[in-house]
Amino acid sequence: MTKPLLIMDQHFRKVEELFRPDVFRALAGLCRIEGAKNWPMDPKRIDDLLTDATFYVSSRPALQAEQLARASSLRAVMEVSGAFHDDLDYEACFDRDIEVLSCIPSFRYAVAEMTLAMILAGARGLVHEHEAFRNGSEGWLEDRDATDFSLYGQTVGYIGYGQIARQTHKLLEPFAPVVGAYDPWLSKDNTDVELFELDELVTRHRVIVVAAAPSKENKHLLSADLISRLAPGTLVVVVSRAYCVDFPALIAAAESGRIRVATDVFPVEPLKATDPLRQSRNIILSPHRAAAVPGGRFPIGDMILHDVSAILNGDPTRQLKAADRDRVASLAGGQRGIQAVR
Repeated sequence: MTKPLLIMDQHFRKVEELFRPDVFRALAGLCRIEGAKNWPMDPKRIDDLLTDATFYVSSRPALQAEQLARASSLRAVMEVSGAFHDDLDYEACFDRDIEVLSCIPSFRYAVAEMTLAMILAGARGLVHEHEAFRNGSEGWLEDRDATDFSLYGQTVGYIGYGQIARQTHKLLEPFAPVVGAYDPWLSKDNTDVELFELDELVTRHRVIVVAAAPSKENKHLLSADLISRLAPGTLVVVVSRAYCVDFPALIAAAESGRIRVATDVFPVEPLKATDPLRQSRNIILSPHRAAAVPGGRFPIGDMILHDVSAILNGDPTRQLKAADRDRVASLAGGQRGIQAVR
């Protein structure tokens, strides 16, 4: 029996970054895999293979309607970068019943872990005191009332309550936080946290976690006006995209000493060596590595294997995130203008 063809053009991701050896062998047992090299595939080779392909795995799938029309066996396009990019003709996929699946859910474990670390470091002033030790100004037995606080029973507000926010909430449960969220895609009937309007959320919570996926509508969702209304001593943790925040206003508020910020993302990445942000105070900087930990992207391979097997066996369950016709244009559009490396 001929195996279904899977095109794997996963570069910039490495095969060994995505798959445990046994998971890749299992996938190869289900499909004939073409590509799977740690460099980009020739676009012409991809185009030639599409006519027989059942699955297409790519870091940034760029298929147009005429290509999809020729891909008569194609059942799913799976992206492994972590975003619904706008290079793909989604309408043509929907019209041809081709599933578009994203690895977005796979990042929730590693990113939630890093988010917890950033919250703890920001709340307890660990980075500040580490740097103070270097110049002899550390505060022995000092409470630092204006900036430091305990997470036990603390108020934590999420801007965007998706996979990463939910997983972070689970990790915070031993601290028994009082959790709220702003997410226009949720209602009181389909979530277990209290929902707030955005202006109320940012003024009522000591920790604000920006975890919203970028979309056409939410550029600078945490606006300069909302930042000006943050209570003194608020900790803002940015783990989704800087696009969702008025970044200059956020940094200015931190440099003034009114709030503290921890961020894993920036408007332009990598940050220039001469950028004054590198010397800023009250800011914890992380170079877009919340998901960058050995084995941290293995869940992508696990989910690909699960979903390929499910599709072949007629099982409707999916672990990757399926593109939704009502939302994907907005989510894909939010990627435009975001300058980032992963």
